[in-house]
Amino acid sequence: MPRIDNKTFYSTAIEKYGITAKGVNWHSKESQKMRFDIILEMLPKDMNNYSVADAGCGFGDLYLYMLKKKRAPKEYIGIDALVDMYSIASERTGCEIIVADICKDRLPSADFYICSGAMNVLEEFETHLFVQNCFSSCRVGFIFNVLHGEKESETYNYLTTTQIEQMAADLGVKEVIFRDDYMQDDITVMFLKEVL
Repeated sequence: MPRIDNKTFYSTAIEKYGITAKGVNWHSKESQKMRFDIILEMLPKDMNNYSVADAGCGFGDLYLYMLKKKRAPKEYIGIDALVDMYSIASERTGCEIIVADICKDRLPSADFYICSGAMNVLEEFETHLFVQNCFSSCRVGFIFNVLHGEKESETYNYLTTTQIEQMAADLGVKEVIFRDDYMQDDITVMFLKEVL
């Protein structure tokens, strides 16, 4: 059972803040951009040859940011569990957006899976399912950011480096790359299927 209702968590934010970074429960547009920048640093420079699936795509902000930075992938697929997000992301990106429960539904194949923030309100078991499904659906790698540390929270999901390393070992990840030098209590991780 999720610690909070995902649908309520996001629909309340959309109602209050509209189509903004706060509307998908980021503290600010700056913190969202900072996380996007780290993800872009971890991706190959030339994204023209790669497809991307954005797990928990929200309003499609990552894709729009990739376009702005001239790093758009060959193909982009957004995935979100909420119909509100599907409608908004479809309109904003013009790309294929899928409504799916990433923890349990069959996902499309893509070179890279990316998740920015969507696991922050999942339970530990759900996080494992989410990561497992994304990693098994990618051809090259899965890049994700999560709240980092040993904090206990009624709302948010914090993972330690040890927990992430254990997940990688369980999934047979060939290489793990960590970035935790950009924001307190946050980490971006890349799980690769082959060593680059």
